[in-house]
Formats: sequence, C-alpha cells, structure tokens
Amino acid sequence: MFSVKPEVSVILPFYNACTTLSRAIGSIAAQGLRSFECILINNNSSDGSVDIAREQCNKDSRFRLIHEERQGVMFASNAGSENARGRYITRMDADDRAYPNRLQLQVEFLDANPDYGAVAGLVKHISHSEYTKGFARYVGWVNSVRSYQEILNSQFIESPVVNPSAMWRREIAEEHGMYKSGDFPEDYEMWLRWLSKGVKIRKLDETILDWHDSDTRLTRCDSIYSDASFYRIKSKYLAAWLEKNNPFHPRIAVWGASRISRRRARLLRQYGVEIECFIDIRRNRQLDQELVYYKDIPAPGKMFILTYIKQMNARDEIQVFLHDRAYQEGKNYLLIS
Repeated sequence: MFSVKPEVSVILPFYNACTTLSRAIGSIAAQGLRSFECILINNNSSDGSVDIAREQCNKDSRFRLIHEERQGVMFASNAGSENARGRYITRMDADDRAYPNRLQLQVEFLDANPDYGAVAGLVKHISHSEYTKGFARYVGWVNSVRSYQEILNSQFIESPVVNPSAMWRREIAEEHGMYKSGDFPEDYEMWLRWLSKGVKIRKLDETILDWHDSDTRLTRCDSIYSDASFYRIKSKYLAAWLEKNNPFHPRIAVWGASRISRRRARLLRQYGVEIECFIDIRRNRQLDQELVYYKDIPAPGKMFILTYIKQMNARDEIQVFLHDRAYQEGKNYLLIS
C-alpha cells in the first residue's frame, strides 16, 4: 500500500524517551494525511525506547527504524533526512504531540505556495515545571512572528521558527544543507542560513503542535544552546545581513549602552562592523565612546540602529518610539536581543 514514495517524511530522533515516545509516535500515526513515512532514529538509547519504536514499525509499514551511533540530535536528524523519501520533510521531537491536521495543513500550504521553501505553525507550550516562565514568554513571542517579513525582521532576536513545527521542501535541504555541527544551536543556524539564501518561510495561523517543556530539554542542558552560543552565531549572520542591507555599512548605531549590550554588540567588530555610537535612555552614562540620548537621535536616513535590548517590554517600547519617529524596521533599524 505504501510502496510508492510518500508525500511527507517525518524525522523523529529519540534518545531514552520511553516515557514520551509512544505519545509522539501515536500523534503521527493519527494524522489525517495518510501518505507519509516516519523515520524513527535511535540515538544510542539504553531504556525501552527501541522496543516501542520497533513495535510501531511491525504494525505500521509507514514507520521505519534506523540507528545513529554518533551522539547528538544533529547527527540523528541528518541521518533521518538522508534516509527520507518524501518530497516534503518535517521534524518531530520524541516528547511532543502533533495535532491530527498538522501534516495536511502544511502540505496544502506548500502545494499552494511554490515560492515558499518551508512552513511552520503555532505551538502550545506544555510546561513540566513552575520555573519555565521565560520559555513561555518565548513561545508567546515566536507564535506572534508569522509572515515571511516578520520572520526576516525578527531573525536576530531569537530563533523565529520552532524546529519541530517546521516542514520544508526536499530540494531546499539538498541545495542549502541541513543541520551543521558546531558550538551553536543547530536549528537556529540552519534557519539563519536558509533565510540568508533567500528561502521564504512563514507560519500557519493554526496551532499544530504541543511543545513539551521539560527540565531536561537540551536547550537548558547543552552549552551549544547558551546565550553566548546564540550571540556568536547570530553575530556572524547579522554581519552578513548588514553588509547587504545597511546603507551606512560598516557603521552602525547601537541602542543599549549597558555592559551586556556593549559586549554583545562588539561581537560584530570581528566582521568589520564599526560602532559609531551608543544610544541610551540615560544622559549621564560614562562610556569611552560617543553616547547619544535617545530623544536626540536624528531623523531617519542618518544612521542605522541595532537595538540590543533583551527585555520584551522595553524592546516593544523602543519600537513604538522609533515608528513614531518614522523609522522603518529593516530599513532604518533592526531589533536584536
């Protein structure tokens, strides 16, 4: 029945996920779109995960089990992609739950929009702890970034796409590559790389995934997901973006004169970017560089501003202020966190 090539290949890596894998697998098996394959990648599990995966494969030929000995979700995901046969490829994590219409909605979008290379969707944050307010705020933000232009403008704030909610065309991965290994978050780097190559991405307006937030998730435990790692990789791609889009290149103005903001902005210097001045809400901050009081910034067309402000509320207030001054996002300024 499923000997023909499937519409979609679902890449589902797992490592010691016996408590959640059945839920993730079951949500794929229950998809309204029937033409799919799900590649289950065992990444050196030592619990009962492999037995769960093997049982599913035995009762449903659309599920396949492979093994990847190189430890890490990047290696496991790439191994799944290399074995994929579908014209569309999507990711799924072993502790999440896909909604029944997920695959169908994403396939319909890509079929109807051939100029788009990838599509994601909204996610519901499922907290496993009371100490996840920061992550809940991120989910609220990432769900608000939907259109291609919004994703472009927001790509250097945080990762604008929730990795396990995304689907992309096979040829996009073949042309621009999949996840790379390094001291950076592999999914964020891939989205930045694809966007830098002109790949159009947007999100559906529907919630398609329960995104489970456990205390042991990699983003909390692995150093490649640290703030320092995020800023290193975003600075690399931001510098390339500025070279193409900043009319005053290599000069920029940085809104945010705190020690942390200055340190993060100065990562751009290794790529030849020059900080012309810092902008701050305090007049009397002592710096070894020119400081501009925020109400004294010039009219648009005199400088390009990067806002190195991490607090969401403050960032929103700055954006309103800049828009009131007729600054245009992506043309006169860009938000960075």
